[in-house]
Amino acid sequence: MTCPVDQGTARLLPDVDRERAWLLTVDDAPQSYVDLADPGHLEFEYVRRIAHVLDTACPAGPLEVLHLGGGALTLPRHLAVARPGSRQQVVDHDAALLALVRRHLPVPPGSSIGCEAADAREALERRAPATADAVVADVFGGSRIPAHLTTVECVRAAGRALRPGGVHVANVADTAPFDFVRSQLANLFVVFPQVCLLAEPAVLRGRRFGNLVLAASADPLPVADLARRCAGDPFPARVVHGAALRRLAAGAAPVHDGAAAPSPVPPDGSFSLS
Repeated sequence: MTCPVDQGTARLLPDVDRERAWLLTVDDAPQSYVDLADPGHLEFEYVRRIAHVLDTACPAGPLEVLHLGGGALTLPRHLAVARPGSRQQVVDHDAALLALVRRHLPVPPGSSIGCEAADAREALERRAPATADAVVADVFGGSRIPAHLTTVECVRAAGRALRPGGVHVANVADTAPFDFVRSQLANLFVVFPQVCLLAEPAVLRGRRFGNLVLAASADPLPVADLARRCAGDPFPARVVHGAALRRLAAGAAPVHDGAAAPSPVPPDGSFSLS
């Protein structure tokens, strides 16, 4: 396969600069990047930040991970290499997208990556308690996080699914004045005593709309190690935690089912290829 593959609003585009590397777009926005020859290669900055959290906050050895949102299975492929023997379950509501990825970008045999076409919230709530080392939430319907995945009840379900010492990681998108991010932090503070945020300085200063990674756990998070790793990235990021994070979230109230809204609409061109 060396030419683009189209299916509905999803498209697989070959990277002309890297053999066997592919970009998945949905509605013309970059969604995932996969290098079949090097599954450890993480092209997108926010995906590297999620990987930094999992690398440093999770126990050594194989992991049990629940991924909410599948895309091209970039992070599960990385963990299958970085943590051999890990067992991972990927949930995505788009059955056609999962089929496209599994058909054209198959995972290596023995990777122990299961895929399920289902609603992420429903799958999270039926997960047996204390069975996951990590819950990774990266769910976007189009360019927005669906409302039922933005509530404190959803965060509580993630907390129930985690083993002691487990970590919940979420990819969100926002810009100043960060009303949405602040509400998501308020949700996390209800459930988890330890929370931090990872993002590029330009996003934190409100200069542009972009991704912010939120991490939460019952146990202390390795913020110093995370800060070192994020600072060494090609696009460095900051780690906000403790009193500074509490100040950012000050005045924000948790969002409950029945009063939730999707994440904000990105400004035109925020995530486009052009």
